[in-house]
Amino acid sequence: MREFMDYVHSAFYDATGWNRDNSYAALNSTADALLDFQTPRGLRLTLASLASPNFATSYQLGSVGIVDGSISYLYSSVPLQALLTPQSEHVPLPELLRSFRPLAPLPMREGPPFRTPKDEPGSSLLYGRLYLPQSLLEALVVRRMSPALQVQFSAVSGAHLRNGGTAVGMAQYDVGKYAFEGLASSDGGLLGLRGIYNFGGDAEGASAADASKDGIDTSTERERVYGRFSTGGEIYYGTLNKSGGISLGTRFATLPTHKGTPLSATLTMNPLMGNISASYAVVAGSHCSLATRMEFNVFSYESAWAVGMELWRKPFARTVEEVGVDAGDVFGIGRRSFQAKMEWRLDDPLEKPTKGQKDGEGGKEDGQGEREEREEYAGVLKTRLDQNMRIGVLWEGRVKSLLFSLGTGIDLRKLDKPFRTLGLEIQFSS
Repeated sequence: MREFMDYVHSAFYDATGWNRDNSYAALNSTADALLDFQTPRGLRLTLASLASPNFATSYQLGSVGIVDGSISYLYSSVPLQALLTPQSEHVPLPELLRSFRPLAPLPMREGPPFRTPKDEPGSSLLYGRLYLPQSLLEALVVRRMSPALQVQFSAVSGAHLRNGGTAVGMAQYDVGKYAFEGLASSDGGLLGLRGIYNFGGDAEGASAADASKDGIDTSTERERVYGRFSTGGEIYYGTLNKSGGISLGTRFATLPTHKGTPLSATLTMNPLMGNISASYAVVAGSHCSLATRMEFNVFSYESAWAVGMELWRKPFARTVEEVGVDAGDVFGIGRRSFQAKMEWRLDDPLEKPTKGQKDGEGGKEDGQGEREEREEYAGVLKTRLDQNMRIGVLWEGRVKSLLFSLGTGIDLRKLDKPFRTLGLEIQFSS
């Protein structure tokens, strides 16, 4: 399950106009979410709260052999309450749990002052998390230096880690059409540079962006398949161990204004190691998303594959009190009177209650109606299978005010003990 703090973290980027999709590191994010989701282990409880528009807290308690937990705090210099729903009973489940997410619009920062209306230069985020009983400390600082430049510093400190911990610094430069990231890590003295370049779709200047925003397609080809191509690469070098690497990748993904089937296709390769990976994800229907990934090594001829599925469930039929009709109206035709049954007809339609009558019932029906309209789905089932015949199953949803995540890992090669992991996570936020 997506943690509450990550949900708040994403709201910070939305509030400051920073696009997390426009990064080489996020090239495979859609397929990875469908194929590499984590199944819970043991029992874990999380209590979280947006105490103020700028401050969030989270407390977690788990039991996997031993009792452990964590305490988290997050501060944002910009208010976040308007961009998220902190109450777990009201947060839209697709926003929190969906793996296949459409690409966000590119922030087209062209010419001075390289700023879009949503940009918030000078904004910052502070995050800290203490893991117990290991006394492991995790910290993150994000600072927006200018509309196109953002820097962040993260660190992990623990007595059991090599050199007592690791620190990573990163500078990100994003103008929309292209974006670069430079990073340095204390672990091995790692230095890296990665970047991405976009073309097609909304990356073709302001006119294309305006057409995309207005949902106007100017050609039959765009109407048939309208998306964005992204290509990039990364290079890194360890100054201490004197080793490095390089990778290249490209992705095509449809944009939200595409009228056909949403899809995402990615191809990445590592020339030095000989690895080639291709992934494909598609929204097969309004309730189902599918993904597949194939990997091959040209040096060892080893290969790997994985398939995954995400299936959403509509809410069960509401109770009589929620629907507000007679108990016999299970098929929407209304309970018939004895006289109507004898005459083989329905009763006359009942007069609809006025707004004043609804309000006179304590306002419950209005509130229920708004919630049911917002509660489009009741839960999601995620499954995956790889070449080693390992299955991952995850069921996520909501019961009253509690969000839950129930999952297991199954190894079909060991039928005597197929269930390798089993866990339940429960989360409540306010």
